[in-house]
Amino acid sequence: MAEGEDLQTFTSIMDALVRISTSMKNMERELVCPVCKEMYKQPLALPCMHNVCHVCASEVLLQHGYLCCDPTSEPSSPAATPATRSPRLGRRAVPKPDRLDRLLKSGFGTYPGRKRGPVHPQSVSFPCPACRRDVDLGERGLGSLFRNLTLERVVERYRQTINISAAIMCQFCKPPQLEATKGCTECKSSFCNECFKLYHPWGTQKAQHEPTPPTLTFRPKGLMCPEHKEEVTHYCKTCQRLVCQLCRVRRTHTSHKITPVLSAYQALREKLTKSLAYILSSQDMVQTQIAELEETVKHTEVNGSQAKEEVSQLIQGLCSMLEEKRATLLQAIEECQQERLASLHSQIQEHQAMLENSGMVGYAQEVLKETDHPCFVQAAKQLHNRILRATDSLQSFRPAATASFSHFQLDVSRELKLLTDLAFIRAPEAPVIDTQRTYAYDQIFLCWRLPQHSPPAWHYTVEYRKTDTKAKGLKLWQRREEVRGTSALVEYLDTDSVYVLRVKGCNKAGFGEYSEDIYLHTPPAPVLNFFLDNRWGFNRDRLAISKDQRAVRSVPGIPMLFAAERLMTSCHLSIDLVIGDVAITQGKSYWACCVDPSSYLVKVGVGLESKLQEWFQVPQDVVSPRYDPDSGHDSGAEDTTVEAPPPYAFLTIGMGKILLSHGSALTSRDPNGCTVPLPPRIGICLDYEQGKVSFYDAVSFRELWECGVDCSGPVCPAFCFIGGGALHLQELVASKQERKVTIGSFAKLD
Repeated sequence: MAEGEDLQTFTSIMDALVRISTSMKNMERELVCPVCKEMYKQPLALPCMHNVCHVCASEVLLQHGYLCCDPTSEPSSPAATPATRSPRLGRRAVPKPDRLDRLLKSGFGTYPGRKRGPVHPQSVSFPCPACRRDVDLGERGLGSLFRNLTLERVVERYRQTINISAAIMCQFCKPPQLEATKGCTECKSSFCNECFKLYHPWGTQKAQHEPTPPTLTFRPKGLMCPEHKEEVTHYCKTCQRLVCQLCRVRRTHTSHKITPVLSAYQALREKLTKSLAYILSSQDMVQTQIAELEETVKHTEVNGSQAKEEVSQLIQGLCSMLEEKRATLLQAIEECQQERLASLHSQIQEHQAMLENSGMVGYAQEVLKETDHPCFVQAAKQLHNRILRATDSLQSFRPAATASFSHFQLDVSRELKLLTDLAFIRAPEAPVIDTQRTYAYDQIFLCWRLPQHSPPAWHYTVEYRKTDTKAKGLKLWQRREEVRGTSALVEYLDTDSVYVLRVKGCNKAGFGEYSEDIYLHTPPAPVLNFFLDNRWGFNRDRLAISKDQRAVRSVPGIPMLFAAERLMTSCHLSIDLVIGDVAITQGKSYWACCVDPSSYLVKVGVGLESKLQEWFQVPQDVVSPRYDPDSGHDSGAEDTTVEAPPPYAFLTIGMGKILLSHGSALTSRDPNGCTVPLPPRIGICLDYEQGKVSFYDAVSFRELWECGVDCSGPVCPAFCFIGGGALHLQELVASKQERKVTIGSFAKLD
């Protein structure tokens, strides 16, 4: 039983050692300089948040033409002062010639990292080997960088943990050197017991130096400002840099947000602790993501090979087709060539027959010797036809075939351009939202287009989500996939909410980038769908309602001119009224309309159905002091002690402006009233239970005005016209018909 427990204990110890060893090996990656690939020695913190050895940084700058002081020289150490050297140091190794050459070229009175040349010192640019970017070090070069003492301590602890630190020898012993037993931070050297006593004699200031364990890298007690050699005490949040008292009062940090280094320490320590705790508590998630990445690597290798094979097959197919085409074209040229050669050879033979020593000429000469007339006629008739053809051919000589093959030339400029432009299919670029056509009403109508030179998209994905500032986390995106068009309807939305939407396209190359997010505000209440009532009440001579009963136009004509003439004689000018075909008896309702900016005077709002019927029976006038339809105030009711809500509530619009007032009634003729520009759409929201109506800019949903209205009975939407004007009700998004356009083999919705 005891042996089993001992074995279990031994196994657990070995597992712990393996974990520690693995952790140490993994941590070693963080302690290796990206230049020399060894553990850091005197690391410097670069502005890009990376580290590099001081010696390595100097070597990099030397390669780029900058002068750097030798970082290994320590003027304050006893070993660097010839007058204080021990006789035992007589055989100290001589520095390498290339090191001495760099020191001689470095000169005096120059900052580390200064460019060669007599001109004014310029800013030093350091190529960071980690992030592959040029980092600006300023005019002082490496002299402006802080030494990363924390990283040095971590490296030293790591060396001690894995026992790779070699024995440190005394720097002042002659061979054979003794092992160092003490170190001195002030002298920046390691000593054996005898040399430490020799260089720290009693009765001198050096005797007060405190001995430390021997080391090869001596660090200052605290982090010092590289410019002023003062201890850093503050942290500049604006520059994200530690500063000393002298740096703090310089002009470069004027109006910067500077905090004590203790506050920065506490804040960063807390953030780092929380981040580390989160990472440690999410190890399962890390392992899952690593497995997912490894699976992605496998798929990448497989898909990459498959893509290479597909491209090779396609190119091979093109080559095969070109080879077949080449054979066909060469065959056509060969056939034409043989045909021409046959014609030319035949023509040559005919001309050779006309030569003096040819057979036809000799035969003709022999025929001419014939004296028998009938026989001569018989033979000469056949020969004469041949002679005539030869004569005609001789007089009108022309080769039977041309030697030019110019009509067999190929124009491959178009094909070469296609082959030059042959490239992989690119995914569609980020769509551009059409803000002029996109709006939110009963639903959201989202419209977009692709940039001009973007590859085509086969379909789109629309994503949207509701924004909630009170919620702790963001809500998940909802999607409408495979939208085959440049517009989409988003349904089932909450009222009085803000939604963010975005679009991305897709083709054979995959999905492209998302469009810029667009934020749309939904109406504050459910949308009321109604039409303009054309059955009763309105003046048919001056008002014209469209066939779909969603638009109305005021056409004053000759009667309005006559009324305007009578207006100068204190006669009254009537208001034309048209109402909706529905009456509201409960809840909240919202609707919107567009008013023509050139309208002379238009009023939009609501009114009690009973009062509107009375209006139609006795039309109101513009200049009558008895009644103001906006406020509902009747001058004959001044004796009432209880102020009743008005039966009407109208927003006055005219000449592209909206009349607003600071008073309780919009058209109370308050001299302090003002106007605002007319928005593209006006929204009206009626809260029947609260007896309140609100008017909005229907694009931004900015409230323009709010007032009370009498809701003791059914309330109807109402619109008034004075003079010429026009408006139309906002069309429901759900009633939009998407028109299909076929492009190639894909159907597109417009």
